[in-house]
Amino acid sequence: MREGFAESALAAIEFHAALDLVADHAVSALGASRVRSLRPRTDPWLVAHELDRVEQYAVRLDAGDDLAPEPFDDVSGALSRLRLEGSVLEGAELAALGRLLAAARVVHGRLTRAAATAPLVAALASSVPPRELEDALTTALEPDGLVRDAASRDLARARREVREARETLIRKLGGIAASLDSRQAPQDAAPTLRGGRYVIPVRREARGRLGGIVHDESATHATLFVEPAETIELGNALREAEAAEAREVMRVLRALTDRLRPHADALDGVFEMLIAADCCSARARFALAARASRPLVVEGGAFAIVHGVHPLLLGAETPPVPFHLALEPEERTVLVSGPNTGGKTVLLKTVGLVVALAQSGVIPPVGPATKLPVFAALFADIGDRQSIQESLSTFSAHVAAIKDVLEGADARSLVLLDELGTGTDPAEGAALAGAILRALTGRGAITVATTHLGSLKDLAEKEPGIVNGSLQFDAATLTPTFRFTKGIPGRSYGLAIARRLGVDAAVLEEAERTLPEDLRALETTLAELEKRIQDADRREAELASREAELDVEDGGLARARAELAAREEDVRRREKDLERSAKRAQRAYLLEARAEVEKAIALAREAQRERDARRLVEEAIAATAAREESPLQLPDVPSGPVSPGDRVRIATLGIEGQLETVQGNEATVLVRGRRVRVAASTLSPVH
Repeated sequence: MREGFAESALAAIEFHAALDLVADHAVSALGASRVRSLRPRTDPWLVAHELDRVEQYAVRLDAGDDLAPEPFDDVSGALSRLRLEGSVLEGAELAALGRLLAAARVVHGRLTRAAATAPLVAALASSVPPRELEDALTTALEPDGLVRDAASRDLARARREVREARETLIRKLGGIAASLDSRQAPQDAAPTLRGGRYVIPVRREARGRLGGIVHDESATHATLFVEPAETIELGNALREAEAAEAREVMRVLRALTDRLRPHADALDGVFEMLIAADCCSARARFALAARASRPLVVEGGAFAIVHGVHPLLLGAETPPVPFHLALEPEERTVLVSGPNTGGKTVLLKTVGLVVALAQSGVIPPVGPATKLPVFAALFADIGDRQSIQESLSTFSAHVAAIKDVLEGADARSLVLLDELGTGTDPAEGAALAGAILRALTGRGAITVATTHLGSLKDLAEKEPGIVNGSLQFDAATLTPTFRFTKGIPGRSYGLAIARRLGVDAAVLEEAERTLPEDLRALETTLAELEKRIQDADRREAELASREAELDVEDGGLARARAELAAREEDVRRREKDLERSAKRAQRAYLLEARAEVEKAIALAREAQRERDARRLVEEAIAATAAREESPLQLPDVPSGPVSPGDRVRIATLGIEGQLETVQGNEATVLVRGRRVRVAASTLSPVH
């Protein structure tokens, strides 16, 4: 048995192109390179562990957590030189290490904050060296690596001396150049640099009158660049000042390098942390963009791809049609048949990509409930393997690939075979293809094969472990629908396509007559099955549409219920408001009644019948108290006019009497032999 996924097999299923899509989500070149270097693992625990990590990362990103990786430079060379005792890193390398430390500190904080909800993500964190190192590098170096004046007092003094020496020299040279006339120097002659020395341009014929050292000449040989004798010492002083500056810069760089050297291991750790975090983030972002669900890694024969899509079709203008492929425990081989351009090869590659990506730690574009075993090897014979250099025909190349498959495949292998049995005599090709499929099925390898050979379609009826499959084709428009159907072989549609393209009808009729009877019967049966499947699909689509409409209606009913509940709540609130208002009104009526009682007491006193008056008051108070305890009853509106002599009811006191007189709004009522003055508006006739 052969272990591992061969690069040739991965190339056949476009694995590297799929990784490029994932790498596009990285923020650094090293993160993208790490993604492209991923390869399928064969240890089930490692595969499940890495998928868990990516899933945790994706969940936290989807929840809005700040887990973004930080960009950083490739400092691998600098880290290697840092371990060499006595080495001194350049300013640009040290500045890059300073940016590395800053990025590491930010990413370390983000990762560790995710420990509670994403422990596998937090496990990527590595200890960051002390903040003082980052601060020292930032203080001493410009972003491009130039050592700052603030790095040391000696450097600041050395650079000041360099500036002063340069200004003195240039001023002296400028004076000499200004003293030369147009016959001795070119117009607008000014000091310039040649060979690290400051010079002035003079005409060749004036060389002897000026003196000094010639450092260069012009392209026309007419002008010489001369360092006058009187400025040579000034030039030497400048060079000495520059040398002192360079020595101090080197001292600063050495000190910074020596300060970092004890932390080389920690720097290696945070460098790896940044790469790993970027790689994991890219895979998580790819999963979110593809709306992919983590497949379940299982042991044993379970194999199910739900809602599978080829990754390279995710950005297509026309949304890809997902497929569902599930094998029962006793099923090991799927034989996919159907016409060309129907998507069989795409299906084959997608199956391989789903497996290879998952075992590489990338969540492939599949739906929930996808179950994948961990394969030890992948074999893929896809496409035209013809080789002129090796004198191989298409059939010979396929046979060579099949030989490799038969020598290495076993129960832990995934085998993908495209156009099995083609390229030679159909009868021999079918016989060879059948023998190959039976051998692979007997070994327990999971095999997905495509074919055009009609004689292979009944193989599934005879051989246990082999099942037919097809990609649907619209018979009316002769266009593929790319919908996979397990259990039913596909039709070739060869004659139908020829008819659609305008081939002579007589020729087609002759071809149909020469078709074997059993093949015509099979095509007729398959056509009827396809029609039933399409009818069932249409009914399913109609039901789905109706369910969607019902969902909308249910949503409308839910909104109506919510509105009704809100209105009921408003009514209850208003009832409470009315109840409070009624109680306030009741208290007002009670106060009015008590006022009437006071009037009754006054009348009783006037009549010197205090005892009867008190009894009258007590009855009135009792009546009003009863009214206060009972629900509010507003005073009755008089049902008609009242006249002296009528039997009336005093609404505010709840007692009856005989009306004696009415003057304006004041009435006198005889109650139990005593007169009571009340408002006429409170009286109503008693019938």
